Amino acid sequence: MAGHSKWSQIKRTKAVVDAKRGAVFTRLGREIMVAARDGADPAGNFQLRTAISKAKTAGVPASNIERAIAKGSGQGAEAAQLAEVRYEGYGPGGVAVLVEALTDNRNRTAADLRLAFSKNGGNLGESGCVAYLFEHRSEVTISADGDVEEALLESLLELDADGYDLIDDGVVVHGPFTVLEALQDGLRQQGWTVRDWGHSWHASTSIDMADVDTAGQCLKLLDALDGLDDVRSVSCNLGEIPEQIGAGAA
Repeated sequence: MAGHSKWSQIKRTKAVVDAKRGAVFTRLGREIMVAARDGADPAGNFQLRTAISKAKTAGVPASNIERAIAKGSGQGAEAAQLAEVRYEGYGPGGVAVLVEALTDNRNRTAADLRLAFSKNGGNLGESGCVAYLFEHRSEVTISADGDVEEALLESLLELDADGYDLIDDGVVVHGPFTVLEALQDGLRQQGWTVRDWGHSWHASTSIDMADVDTAGQCLKLLDALDGLDDVRSVSCNLGEIPEQIGAGAA
């Protein structure tokens, strides 16, 4: 399916390793704080429930989660300083890159991103330069073993899903932006094991790269951006790349 980039697959492979980094705890804590602005009760705040679930999966201590909720719901000053910002740019080979960040200092975040782009053969662009190439959509990952497509298709007939991708140990189900909660709830009710869910940016077209050096440099840029403390997500329209590069990055 268009929009499910090679970088998305690589990030999933890296997730187990990356979850061990302390920086991930900070990032997840910030997401909880931002979500808690709309209410501190997870039962009535789907975004907060999602952020808490991801934090628990990554091993964030309960005390950290509680502090983040308190700050985000107005019991601390830190949450008021955080802003959700989107940056856009180009990577090697003309790949479009969309970066979402949570930051308390836009100048610092922009400088960090500009440096990461310039060091890795890309450049930070103006707002709107690549956003038109992406659509914000819902994405739910379920566990699945063996040939499950027939059963999955039967389940999806009753849900607001419009596509899916098979991955090594499961399936990624896609749908419109507004159906995320209903989609993951519906899959659970159908008996599927939901591993992850959230909104993601899907590219309308992709750029395939046959050149090993260019593909490698592009993955280095995406990895550098993803490793920045303020960065929440990195999306791109990178398509197929040389097999040895993809395997090495994963």
